[in-house]
Amino acid sequence: MGEGFAAALPANAWNWVAVWRRNYLAWKKVALASILGNLADPMIYFFGLGTGLGIMVGRVEGTSYIAFLAAGMVAASAMTASTFETIYAAFARMRDHRTWEAILYTQLTLGDIVLGELAWAASRAFLAGTAITIVAAMLGYAAWPSVLYALPVIALTGFAFASLAMIVTALAPSYDYFIFYQTLILTPMLFLSGAVFPVTQLPGPFQQVARFLPLAHSIDLIRPAMLDRPAGGITLHIGALCMYAVLPFFLSMGLFRRRLMR
Repeated sequence: MGEGFAAALPANAWNWVAVWRRNYLAWKKVALASILGNLADPMIYFFGLGTGLGIMVGRVEGTSYIAFLAAGMVAASAMTASTFETIYAAFARMRDHRTWEAILYTQLTLGDIVLGELAWAASRAFLAGTAITIVAAMLGYAAWPSVLYALPVIALTGFAFASLAMIVTALAPSYDYFIFYQTLILTPMLFLSGAVFPVTQLPGPFQQVARFLPLAHSIDLIRPAMLDRPAGGITLHIGALCMYAVLPFFLSMGLFRRRLMR
C-alpha cells in the first residue's frame, strides 16, 4: 500500500507544468469571459456593500468601510476562483472528460496531475484577486506600492483553497454535492473571517473559530498590505496558509488513488 501511494506522488518537481500548460491553453480561448465572471460576484459586494452600507457604517478600524471591504473581497475572490476551478473544472476533467485518465498513460503520475491542477487554480485565483486589487488601488482604496506585498499572499490563498477543494473533488460522486461545500463551508467562512466586518464584532466563540479559518489568515495579511499598515503575526499567518495548502494535498492524493487506481 505504501509503495502504491508513493507511486502516485509527483514524479519530479517539473512534470506538473505540462498539466498547468494544458489547462492554460484551454482557458485562453475563453479568458476574457472567465475573468469577468470571476470579478462579478466580489465586485458586486465591493461596490454594493462598500458604497451603500458604507454610508451608514462610516469608518471601520480607522479607514473607510469600502477600503476595509476591498481587502476582504480580494481574499474572497481568490478563495472563490480557486475553489470553483477545482470543484467544477477539475472535476469535469477527471470524471466527465476523462482527461486525467489520458494523462496517466504518459509518464506523468497522479501526483503530477493534482499538483498541476492546484497550480492552475492558484493562477486563476491570482488573476482574480490581482484584478480587484488594481481596481481598488485605482480608486484610491489601496496604497501603492505596499499593495504589491499582497500579491504573493493572493497566490498562496488560491493554492490553499484549491488544495482544500481538491478533497471535496476526490470525494464527491457528482456535481450536486458541491453546493453543500459552498453553502456550509465557504459562505459562513466569508462572514466569520473579517471580510465584511471586523472579527472583533463577533461573539467570543466565533472569534475563536475565526482564528483557524484560512480566509481569516489571508485577510490578516492582505488588509495591512493594501492599507499600508504593519501586519502582525506574519509568520503565523503564512505558516497556517502553507499548512492548508500542503496537508490537504497529500490527503487528496490518497483519496484520488483510492478512487482512480482501484
